[in-house]
Amino acid sequence: MTSPRRKHGKAALAAAVLAAAVVGSCQRGDSTGPSPGSCPRTLARAEAAVKQAEQADVPWDGPTSGPAAVSGKRTIVYVAQTVTNPGVAGVANGVRDAAKVIGWNVRVIDGGGTPAGIQAALSEAVALKPSGIVIGGFDPESTARQVAEADAAGIPLIGWHAVAAPGPSKEPKLFTNVTTRVEDVAKISADWVISQSDGRAGVVIFTDASIPFAKHKSELIRKELSTCAGAKLLSYENIPLPDASSRTPREVSFLLSRFQDEWTHSIAINDLYFADAAPAFRAAGKPGSGPPFNIGAGDGDPSAFQRINSDQNQAATVPEPLSQQGWQVIDEFNRAFSGRDASGYIAPIHISTAANSGGATAWDPSGYRAAYRKIWRK
Repeated sequence: MTSPRRKHGKAALAAAVLAAAVVGSCQRGDSTGPSPGSCPRTLARAEAAVKQAEQADVPWDGPTSGPAAVSGKRTIVYVAQTVTNPGVAGVANGVRDAAKVIGWNVRVIDGGGTPAGIQAALSEAVALKPSGIVIGGFDPESTARQVAEADAAGIPLIGWHAVAAPGPSKEPKLFTNVTTRVEDVAKISADWVISQSDGRAGVVIFTDASIPFAKHKSELIRKELSTCAGAKLLSYENIPLPDASSRTPREVSFLLSRFQDEWTHSIAINDLYFADAAPAFRAAGKPGSGPPFNIGAGDGDPSAFQRINSDQNQAATVPEPLSQQGWQVIDEFNRAFSGRDASGYIAPIHISTAANSGGATAWDPSGYRAAYRKIWRK
């Protein structure tokens, strides 16, 4: 079934297309490229992928067996890139909740978002000689000395968004890295634009090319958009995340002036770009419900859900299941302490919209708490 938001979006796009239509032509105007007929196979595939990703009531597909909770009190130190990052903080909360169930202690050390602060935080964590350390949202290559010290001390490290790929890592040495696949996140965000626009969109991508992971994600987004001739990339905006609050409003104002109604959709590597873009959209008289219709290929923080649920310049996000991933971190440590391999679990991709979020401010799939309690015999 087509959601009310999608109907709204299609109606707005149809009106813009009609004004520029060329009678008798197979193309409906020339500002945003070919008609939906230019990529029927891509459109059909994108619509099927989006329909699957938008399902909210999905059964638990993660591990259902594993070692019981290890005996004895364990201490986990969560080193956060910065606790002001909603994704990092959301996983930390999940780690705390799961640790209470399994019977362990958790300490969070804030790196403050700076290289020096993160290095100092990880040094402090190693000095505490905990049972395990979480690399919470930063590149362990930037803390190579501290990582080597933890390894020498026999302290297992588990990452969250620490390296690009999920699963165990040999260099840097991580028992496992908990994350969704960046390829899947990039692809589904581009597919959402193709599907929502019926294969006809003028797209702006917001990225931070100074971060290799973010640049890679945005290049994958661009690659997927290129599979549909009707999805025209208008601009590829490189705005470093630390500068987003000051630069994004100016850039958005310029883009609106330059492309006007030709700009129908946006994809950002992180939801926060749309928080910073909102004032510029409002100043230009753009409705909060779009166009442009904006999707974040990011963590899915509470503010993004608030914008989505209230039609405030963001239509969708591809969120991480932050709490579930925190529980997974604890389960992975339990496997490490028990001499087992990592679970290998990777959470499936999900798209949250106002139509399927139920007013929630996070993506919190069902079933994982009961599953992990059963595994741990708790």
